[in-house]
Amino acid sequence: MRIKYNRVSTLQQSGDRFSIDTDNYDLVLMDKVSGTISFKDRPSGQELTKLVEEGKVTELIIEEFSRLGRNTGDCLKTLEWLEGKNVNVVVRNLGIQSRPNGNKNPIWKLMSAVMSSMYELELENIKERTMVGRQVYVQKGGLLGRPKGSHQPESEFLKKGMSQSVIKSIKKGLTVRETSKVNGVSTRTVMKVKKIAAKHGVLS
Repeated sequence: MRIKYNRVSTLQQSGDRFSIDTDNYDLVLMDKVSGTISFKDRPSGQELTKLVEEGKVTELIIEEFSRLGRNTGDCLKTLEWLEGKNVNVVVRNLGIQSRPNGNKNPIWKLMSAVMSSMYELELENIKERTMVGRQVYVQKGGLLGRPKGSHQPESEFLKKGMSQSVIKSIKKGLTVRETSKVNGVSTRTVMKVKKIAAKHGVLS
């Protein structure tokens, strides 16, 4: 099978940017999770893992290395696992393959290691800029979080994309910790969604 794997970072992103890829695939998978979530802990990542383990995947196409993860160690581990299963990995933005024409690419390991490290560094820089920005905002008198005295109706809270994703994971039988990892939210948030969903009969 020739499979295309896409990932967007948040539930608010639609993945429409992948529509410019008009190539034909046997299957297209999409995950809406943070790149910090381990590949094999993602819903579509788990589906793809099963297909690879069953020997059904010959080629995996991704837009860039960061789609597999922003953690260098996890990304390289996933790539080594795919190499061990003789899966040709195609990275569209770089135009490189791990096993072109069935032969190992001599520069593949070097390129994957360098690019994975760059994406991880980029993520750390984003986190640092965000943290500094929040600190400066607070120092200037800004307030973080929901405005004091405001209240979001529980029904509206359950309609949020994040809440819907958490509920879907819970219904699949995932534990609170597993649901937290898959959706990129805290266990406290998962417990909140679970409590309100149960109250409104959504989980029954």
